[in-house]
Amino acid sequence: MITKEIIDNFIEKVPPSPKVLKVTLMLLEQGELIKAAQIAKEDLALSAYLKNLVNKPIYGFKNQVDDISQIFGILGVSSSQQAVYNYMISLLSPNKWKLFSLNKTSFHNLQADLSVNWKKILDFLNIKDKDIESSISLLPASIIVSEALFNEKIEDVNLLRSVSDIDLNTILQRLCEVDLFDICELIAKKWEMNESIIAIVQASSGVKPSLDENLNTLGKWMHLLLFFTLSKPNFIQAGLNDFIDFQVEYVQDIYDDFSKVIEIESQS
Repeated sequence: MITKEIIDNFIEKVPPSPKVLKVTLMLLEQGELIKAAQIAKEDLALSAYLKNLVNKPIYGFKNQVDDISQIFGILGVSSSQQAVYNYMISLLSPNKWKLFSLNKTSFHNLQADLSVNWKKILDFLNIKDKDIESSISLLPASIIVSEALFNEKIEDVNLLRSVSDIDLNTILQRLCEVDLFDICELIAKKWEMNESIIAIVQASSGVKPSLDENLNTLGKWMHLLLFFTLSKPNFIQAGLNDFIDFQVEYVQDIYDDFSKVIEIESQS
């Protein structure tokens, strides 16, 4: 069994906001895009990350975008804030993944896929909330922490996977008494996100619905998005599709709408 102390140690490694990031996030919270970009430029690694992120094909920009002010202007306040959270998570990404066949590029692609499609979902639902938009960054963060926890008991993990058709989230729960979504909650608390964000990510497990109907609906969309994303060929190859046990009945009432949003994405 992986103890709570070991788990807490890994969560402690999730980076807090360094000074530049804190100021950037504060200015974005205030809607000060130009000032936020000026501060963000001081962090060369953050600037490089933002340029790499927004120039990925999924963002659909025809021309290379290199200016941070322009990047923040294109993304808007909410998406810029989420991009900064994604950067904070990338600081924790291991140089060499052991259980999952990932690297920095494929992990950044995972972040981009989730971010862009979550934004499309929120636009479809006419939800404009910076915290809710940023909530999707918790899922890649929890995958990094899960990778580290699995590596503590890699032999046990491989044994369980070889003798039983069992998803990785269940294995994580058996070894650590926390699952992927509990880890999301721990990170959300470290980042001082509000309780509604915790309710959404827990509901996205498909087995821990929220009593709040609106938050539960968002949890359904997030569950479906996570399953859809991890079922893409590149993430199947990375072994990430073994993480989620898809709860068909839980998302049945939104499936048609989700398909429309994805169809819009494929045509854009």
